[in-house]
Amino acid sequence: MQYTSKYASPLGGIVLAADEIGLTGLWFEGQKYFAFNLDKENEEKELPVFEQARKWLDIYFSGNEPNFKVPLHFTGSTFQNEVWDLLFQIPYGQTVTYGAIAKQLAKKRGLERMSSQAVGGAVARNGISVIVPCHRVVGGNGSLTGYAGGIDKKIALLKLEKAYKDTFFVPRKSTVP
Repeated sequence: MQYTSKYASPLGGIVLAADEIGLTGLWFEGQKYFAFNLDKENEEKELPVFEQARKWLDIYFSGNEPNFKVPLHFTGSTFQNEVWDLLFQIPYGQTVTYGAIAKQLAKKRGLERMSSQAVGGAVARNGISVIVPCHRVVGGNGSLTGYAGGIDKKIALLKLEKAYKDTFFVPRKSTVP
């Protein structure tokens, strides 16, 4: 059973989801793939993990790096979970490219190469936005692509972390899979 709660962020409403193991979802209201991995049967209920997530988000949105981890429970496919685990390891205030994640995953799996587009599809469906920092992934050419919460939020999050670079740009056509 999954449970939900809400959080009012400076960038808009957020819905949190969790089960007995940990946080399973964190979505900006109305984002692409909103609640895609949320059980149809769920109920609004306060859990300790929601208190932890709110505290983490309060610290984060105040412009500071939280110094603790919220218990997480990835509920995607094996491939998605592997990608999300790599996202979770991206340091605060830094960015990486889709290609770099693909190379990391290929190495981990003992493969010569991995598709950056496949990685992009998994990044776009990250169900625990912000805490699992998919906003820190950029195109190899500096393009700000693929953020399901919206490019405006991706830019705001990168600026909050002082990770935004003047060389970043928004492509004319969105690439969110």
